[in-house]
Amino acid sequence: MKKIYNSFKIVFLLILSLLVSCSKFEDINTNPDATTQVSSSLLCTNVVLSIARFSGRDAKSYLTDNALPKYIGYANEGQMGAQYNSIGSSSFEAMTILPDIDKMLEYAKGSVLEDSYKGVAHFARAYMFFRLTMEMGDIPYSESNLGATGNYRPKYDRQEEILIGILNELKAADTSFANGRTFSGDPTPYNGNPAKWQKATNALALKILMTLSKKEGVASLEVKKRFQEIVAAGNLMESTTGFFGLNYSTQNKHPLSGTSNLFTSRTIISSLLINNLKKLNDRRMFYYAEPAGAKISAGKTQSDTAAYVGVDVSMDYASMNTGHSANAYSLLNKRYLTEAACEPRMLLTFAEQQLIIAEAIVRGWITTGTAQTYYQEGVKSALASIMATKSTYAHTKVIDQVYINGYFTGEAAFKATEDEQLKQIWMQRYILNFMQDAQYSYFEYRRNGYPEFPINPATSLNENNKNGLPLRWLYPGSETDYNRENLVDALNNQYDGYDEINKVMWLLK
Repeated sequence: MKKIYNSFKIVFLLILSLLVSCSKFEDINTNPDATTQVSSSLLCTNVVLSIARFSGRDAKSYLTDNALPKYIGYANEGQMGAQYNSIGSSSFEAMTILPDIDKMLEYAKGSVLEDSYKGVAHFARAYMFFRLTMEMGDIPYSESNLGATGNYRPKYDRQEEILIGILNELKAADTSFANGRTFSGDPTPYNGNPAKWQKATNALALKILMTLSKKEGVASLEVKKRFQEIVAAGNLMESTTGFFGLNYSTQNKHPLSGTSNLFTSRTIISSLLINNLKKLNDRRMFYYAEPAGAKISAGKTQSDTAAYVGVDVSMDYASMNTGHSANAYSLLNKRYLTEAACEPRMLLTFAEQQLIIAEAIVRGWITTGTAQTYYQEGVKSALASIMATKSTYAHTKVIDQVYINGYFTGEAAFKATEDEQLKQIWMQRYILNFMQDAQYSYFEYRRNGYPEFPINPATSLNENNKNGLPLRWLYPGSETDYNRENLVDALNNQYDGYDEINKVMWLLK
């Protein structure tokens, strides 16, 4: 009898649950604002993660991104191409987010949050297309995401046109966020705050404009004019704005966390990075690296800069392995391998923004403030972000406010000549991007040739230019099969009809 009663009770509850669900379904569908908010929110999360999270397959690919700009070398598991100047094909996979962007806007249309989601859409498109054109040059842009209309073979837009479109998208994003309201579905630390997103949008615009410094005289881009207008408007990142990126956690671990294996645990810090940190008396070295085992065995202490030895990442692979086996080099700081959240993923920061503005002043693009002030603000902010790291990984050389206040002496003091000032600014951006947006340091090297990367013709895998770094990724191989006519047109327009890694794209000419 009890079983019959319980069965009846379960059936009754199921029916009641269905009735309630139906009632809720009808309520939702008669409330356009609620439906819009939920659907756009879910899509927004996916859209933002598509540009903010590390998109590589594993820890090895994460290290590869740091090897190309000469931050690290690696031992034991066979030499990796990026360390020795070899890169392959890129991918248009990032464009698969475009339908989600369109749906996000469709669901948001007419709601009070429409402007906010428009801002996210413009920002995400600009960020994604910029990275793709920086890798390959001409890419599909104006005809991308037209598969639903039957266009499966989009034309390749010229890089100049793409960059104009990207800058205009960021201008539209700025306007949308200015009219926006706090929105849901934002996985970044901004938590849907449109004011912070607007500041990040303008910081991204400045970053892109500075990347185009070789084209400052091209009238269609209006590089200096746009830069001046953004700075004059004053709606930029502040020291309290926080970074655009993602916080790592035990649920969303840093890509290297828990990977202390035969590969990641043998990651060696480059002499390029170590030696420049030493010149600056920069304590970030102690947070980035471990002391060389041989130096500790010889009596050096972990707090002694002499205990830190970088590797010439262009040296013969076998010789590097021999040195590693003898504990001659400094390895990657253990925090990257052991902490789930050793540091956040920071793609846009107040620190980098201030360094970019400092460069603009040195170049004469703007006259707001002094380059020295912006340089010092940028470096102080960069140091402060490391100060938040667990001091137990600092090898007793902790970064504190006293150290930050006294940083600008010796080599770190702002120089007198424009050439020296630019090199100081570029070096600080280089240090800032270690284990962060490392690929951007490669973009910066293409732009300014600094810092001077070690390149050894005897070990270089860049077959067609043993004395230089590759200048671009190849187009996806699938384009040959599915979009050959437009691919050939793009290659003829840019690269003499030949898809090769040393060909010079328009923005670098």
